[in-house]
Amino acid sequence: MGCGYFVFYEPGMDMAAQHKHALEIDMKSALENQEFELHYQPVVNLQSGRIVAYEALARWRHSKLGLIAPDRFIALAEENNFIKPLGEWVLAQACRDAMTWPKDIRLAVNLSAVQLSNDDIVPIVDRALETSGFPAERLELEVTETVMLERDNSARALKLLKERGVRLALDDFGTGYAGLSTLTHVAFDKIKIDREFVSGLPSNPMCSAIVNTVIDMAEQIGLKVTAEGVENREQVEALKLSGCDEAQGYYFAEPAPLARILKNRAVIAPIAKDEFGDIGRPTQETYCPPQKAI
Repeated sequence: MGCGYFVFYEPGMDMAAQHKHALEIDMKSALENQEFELHYQPVVNLQSGRIVAYEALARWRHSKLGLIAPDRFIALAEENNFIKPLGEWVLAQACRDAMTWPKDIRLAVNLSAVQLSNDDIVPIVDRALETSGFPAERLELEVTETVMLERDNSARALKLLKERGVRLALDDFGTGYAGLSTLTHVAFDKIKIDREFVSGLPSNPMCSAIVNTVIDMAEQIGLKVTAEGVENREQVEALKLSGCDEAQGYYFAEPAPLARILKNRAVIAPIAKDEFGDIGRPTQETYCPPQKAI
């Protein structure tokens, strides 16, 4: 490194690098081996208490390591550009799955910055809709503020998707870098308030002020609002009082595989601790359409 510089080395650093490299190698064959699966978390209308949408969330059931949480593999997939085939599979499979739901239930799918920057994202969405027969107006694509930093390319793709009838949601609102100007460049249908602000309700005055301001602003410009990370009744009541349209989180249900959703459509099952350590709320219940959720 040169004069006056020191480099410290820990054996664990090499182990972490080796583990990451091993996951990269395994990831390349995981799609072919059908190790990825989708779990779905409901989005609930706070006024009617009914489920109005499900968000598709990818899980990796590794042949040796078991169920791997998305925070361990999504960033890795973006680094090595694996997010493109993975994202295409998620979208296509989710559209096929959603065809088994009631026709008034929407499907929400996340788009990463890497996906949206690819020139073929619009044909990929078109293909998923066409092959599954899923209506464009029931598909809701979620993008973060960070995605919008590449404004020209992202805005162009989102405009084309909007013209096809696809709904657009700005995810994790208030935590990115793009700011309010993002809303002036893309015709979003919805804002999603990040769990960072919801977690402080109703006791934290700063969180309450931010949430109320976002909801008031969204109402003024004709956008719906979904609150993420709802975990208790007090948060639900605060959001309803503020005029929030929809909410999702462990208070209502943990993400579940399609088979459980279909099986439990007329059954209510208690939430349990999931396979990678997220804690559900045993006093609440998992609901599936057409059940009421609150």
